[in-house]
Amino acid sequence: MDFEIPEDYRTLKNSVRQFCEKNVKPFARDWDVNEDCPRAVLEELGHLGLMGVCIAEEYNGSGLGVRALAVAVEEIARWDGSLALTVAAHNGLCSNHIRLFGNAEQKKKYLPKLAVAEFLGAWALTEAGSGSDSAAMKTTAEKKEGGWVLNGNKMFITQGTQADIFVIQAVTDPQKRQKGISAFLVEKDTEGLFAKRIHGKMGMRSSDTAELILEDVKVGEDALIGELNQGFIQTMKVLDRGRIVIGALAAGLGRCALEESILYSSQRIAFGKPISTFQATHFKIADMKVRLDAGWGLVWKAASLADQGKPFSQEAAIAKLYTSEAATSSCLDAIQILGGNGYTNAFVVERALRDAKLCEIGEGTSEILRIVISRHLFKG
Repeated sequence: MDFEIPEDYRTLKNSVRQFCEKNVKPFARDWDVNEDCPRAVLEELGHLGLMGVCIAEEYNGSGLGVRALAVAVEEIARWDGSLALTVAAHNGLCSNHIRLFGNAEQKKKYLPKLAVAEFLGAWALTEAGSGSDSAAMKTTAEKKEGGWVLNGNKMFITQGTQADIFVIQAVTDPQKRQKGISAFLVEKDTEGLFAKRIHGKMGMRSSDTAELILEDVKVGEDALIGELNQGFIQTMKVLDRGRIVIGALAAGLGRCALEESILYSSQRIAFGKPISTFQATHFKIADMKVRLDAGWGLVWKAASLADQGKPFSQEAAIAKLYTSEAATSSCLDAIQILGGNGYTNAFVVERALRDAKLCEIGEGTSEILRIVISRHLFKG
């Protein structure tokens, strides 16, 4: 496998870097402190084609693949994990679900607006008592004349108060457990749909996270995505791609830790010389580099398989598991190198650590990913 990033992707990466250095780096700290989701910046990213990376050109998208999305998200995460999460969730979850499983009319209606960030998309799977255990889902969709009626609550939904369109999973046949779940499209102004912003998160603070409340939400028959009771199967396929993108996000945070550590240790003087000359610093920075390169290789492998249409579920789980835990470790090492300064939000590594921890939880916890990987091995 060729691990070299193609020239067109390097051009994409450089464009994203230039954008972030100008439009993200100076403001990310304030966004974090104020829990401010920068919608205007997302719209600018839409104009650059970064909110519809995998969407076909016929729907205003960039027509690229998972590798391109991974490259873009990794670069954004280097400067702001929260913004990277917003871009990842919009592309990898909501838009991707519609792209993969929506019918022609659904794609034509929503993908062009999602591709340019005229619409933000949210994906609603998790509930207070149903995270890893999807069979415990309580949100229901009951068939009524002319459509469906949804009732329930969703929790920790990215873009929950900002989204214009939601993909919501609900139980349509309780007797079938996971095999009785379906996915529905619900627009933000639909009567009975309420979103409540969740404040006080440890990290990813400027990424909008919300609780969704559904009280007799009525949607038409055309709101069903794909076949009835196929929502769980759809969800697993969407999550596989989403895990690759979260792996890329974690790699970006790990790169942030590495680069900031090199910069700081080269300037910080102790005992008459830069601390970059100390062996203890060398060891930590070497470990960060090893983690970063190993993690990115795993992400690139999984993304390449996905773009080739080959099986990649196990590889996606491996990439996300390794990079998320590696990012947390590297951010901890970076804070140690920066010392007291690293413990304050005046330096980006403090925020990067808080952001990195979510990567071990969202879109499959580290524990669930170990189960996924093991099941693939024992199938063989």
